[in-house]
Amino acid sequence: MLGQNYIAGEWTNGTSEIENRNPSDLTDLVGMFAQASADQLEATLDQARVAQVEWEAYGMERKQAVLMSIGNELMARAEELGTLLSREEGKPIAEGKGEVYRAGQFFTYYAAECLRQLGENADSVRPGVEVDVRREAVGVVAIISPWNFPTATASWKIAPALCYGNAVLWKPANVTPASAVALTEIISRQDIPKGLFSLVMGSGRDVGQRIVESPKVNAISFTGSVPVGKGIASAAIQNLTKVQMEMGSKNALAVMDDADLELAVTVALGGAFGSTGQKCTASSRLVVHASIHDAFVEKLVAGAKAMKVGHAQEAGIQMGPVVSAQQLSENLRYVDLGKSEGAELACGGVRLEMPHDGFYMSPGVFLNSNNGMRINREEMFAPLTSVIKVDSYDEALSVVNDTNFGLTSGIVTQSLARATHFRRNARTGVVTVNLPTAGTDYHVPFGGRGDSSYGPREQGKAAAEFYTTVKTAYISAGTPL
Repeated sequence: MLGQNYIAGEWTNGTSEIENRNPSDLTDLVGMFAQASADQLEATLDQARVAQVEWEAYGMERKQAVLMSIGNELMARAEELGTLLSREEGKPIAEGKGEVYRAGQFFTYYAAECLRQLGENADSVRPGVEVDVRREAVGVVAIISPWNFPTATASWKIAPALCYGNAVLWKPANVTPASAVALTEIISRQDIPKGLFSLVMGSGRDVGQRIVESPKVNAISFTGSVPVGKGIASAAIQNLTKVQMEMGSKNALAVMDDADLELAVTVALGGAFGSTGQKCTASSRLVVHASIHDAFVEKLVAGAKAMKVGHAQEAGIQMGPVVSAQQLSENLRYVDLGKSEGAELACGGVRLEMPHDGFYMSPGVFLNSNNGMRINREEMFAPLTSVIKVDSYDEALSVVNDTNFGLTSGIVTQSLARATHFRRNARTGVVTVNLPTAGTDYHVPFGGRGDSSYGPREQGKAAAEFYTTVKTAYISAGTPL
């Protein structure tokens, strides 16, 4: 597969190429993908500014038809594109298909929102004057998306950006370019102005930095690490560019003494090891009440050992490889760090030799850990989780909240009172009860607190806050005849 950039409405080669290999089988070359130049970036930004004005003037139904067409095609091609996603990213094929289908739902949701852009009106405090308040497009939006959900995360940014009348410049992660090209190909065939949507692939150090420093960009939506996010914010403020960022996490699942043990273990395993632990909503801290700790740990470790790890496109696989050699090396470094801090590695956490040469790692569980350890303070983005024993609900809540992050948290309990108290007092943007900390819906807000998020929420109607700007108009009708 040869992947080009989509620059100012044209598929274009870059100044260099990178290779993309299947992390399940390193002999499988997914393709070669172009890297954009600074000149190409400037050309696409100039064209985007022209196209955005034209797009914003499109009628509501015309915009709605575009987004609906993109969404329907993604859902119809979920098996094909999900297989491609699984091949380049390494998540089990069922997860890849599900991600592409969900991406389609983001587009169809915001297709409906195209027809639901109602403003507000009021009487002025001045006699004979009326007030009209409405939202307009913010302009040219740069979207910088991660590799772990290469189609879904990009879609939950691109769909509302287009819905509300903006032009989009998309820089995906270099680790998963094939999925980016596939989504762009669908968008490129729609009834949109030339240059309204552009795919600009390149390194964050070069292309990414130029994007966030550009005065031609009106808003930046970013998902990635805290250090990169802080760098983007620092660069963006020089031009007073609007910024929305989803960054790191250290999510905790509290398992109480009255929990359904089988449910708790199922929830913990899914939250910790789904998508190979490579998700910002993963349950990397399991805060467990002392009275059920031993029974929970026994079942958790047994469940982790029983997980089937293998080639992402093989039937029955529960966990694929990690995404890259760099990620695997970082994961194994955290295993060593956890041991050096005094945590007990009860199972897993080692590189696996498989029939295919890939970046395979067994799911690991740390025991006897405490919340001061670095493995419980830093985001690992790995199939690793730590058990922290507590003596009470109050201590559990305190541990859950003792973090610089604040994306998701969860509790497993049969007590309505505890569930309600936790829901109201957990300092995270998302809270789950008797469910994994991972898993979000497209029609409601998503985001966190602390170092996890900065700026307006994503998804649902909340997305309008970022992708639009408010205009207030005062109208005097004059003296009636």
